[in-house]
Amino acid sequence: MNLIVDIGNTLIKTAVIDGDRIMDQRRTANATDYFIDRLLSDYPSIDKAIVASTGPGGERVCGMLDGRVGYLLHFSPDTAVPLENGYGSPQTLGADRLASAVGAYALYGRRNMLIVDYGTAITFDVIADGVFLGGNISLGLGSRLRALHEYTAKLPLCEPTDEVRLFGTTTESAIEQGAMSGIVYETEGYIAALSEKYEDLCIIFTGGDAKYFVKRIKNTIFANCDLTVCGLNIILEYNAAKISGK
Repeated sequence: MNLIVDIGNTLIKTAVIDGDRIMDQRRTANATDYFIDRLLSDYPSIDKAIVASTGPGGERVCGMLDGRVGYLLHFSPDTAVPLENGYGSPQTLGADRLASAVGAYALYGRRNMLIVDYGTAITFDVIADGVFLGGNISLGLGSRLRALHEYTAKLPLCEPTDEVRLFGTTTESAIEQGAMSGIVYETEGYIAALSEKYEDLCIIFTGGDAKYFVKRIKNTIFANCDLTVCGLNIILEYNAAKISGK
C-alpha cells in the first residue's frame, strides 16, 4: 500500500492507495503525531509514502514517517517525473500543479490538455505535445468571497451555491452569482483561446470546488477531484521503480 500526503495552503490531505484503488482519504488542518500514528495503525501494510507540499510542514511530516515505511519520497523540484517539464522556473512550480499534470497525462491519454484546478487558488495549466508548458494562477472561489467581505465595509461573507442564475436579486445572491459567474467566464475564455491554439484539446477539472463548475460550463470535460492524488501515486511508483531497478 502507498500513502500520499498532500500539504496544501489550507489543509493537509492524505490518501491510502492499494494498486489503483483509493482505500482511504482524510483531511486535517495539522498533521499531528497522533494523526500519523492513527493512519499507520489503521493501515499497517503501507510500505511506500510520498510527501508533497505547497504549504509549510513537509519536512516535519517526513520526519514523522522516516523509518516507519520502506520507501519515503519527499517530492521536490528535483524529483523525477514521467512527463517532460518545460516550466521556466521549475524550482517555484507548485507540487500539486505538476502532480495533477502527471496524473492527467497518464489517465486521459497523451493528448493536448488544459487542467483547471479549483482550490484556494485556481490554476489553468497546459500540456502540449507531451510537455508541461505552465499556465496561469487566479483567485479561487473561497478567496474571492472572503476578499469581498474583508475588503469592504458592508458586504457579507457568502458561501458557494449550486443555484445557477444570470444575476442576483439580493446582495447575497449578487455576490454568490458574481463570484461564480466570474470564474465561469474566466474558464470559458481560457478554453476558447487554447482550443484555437491546440488541436483536440482535452479539458480536465479537478480540485475541491470543481463540483460547482462542471454543470455551469458547457464543454466536453473530464472531472476528477482525485487527480493530484493519482499523480503523486504515479510519481511515487515511478521513483520507487528506479530505486529497485525495475
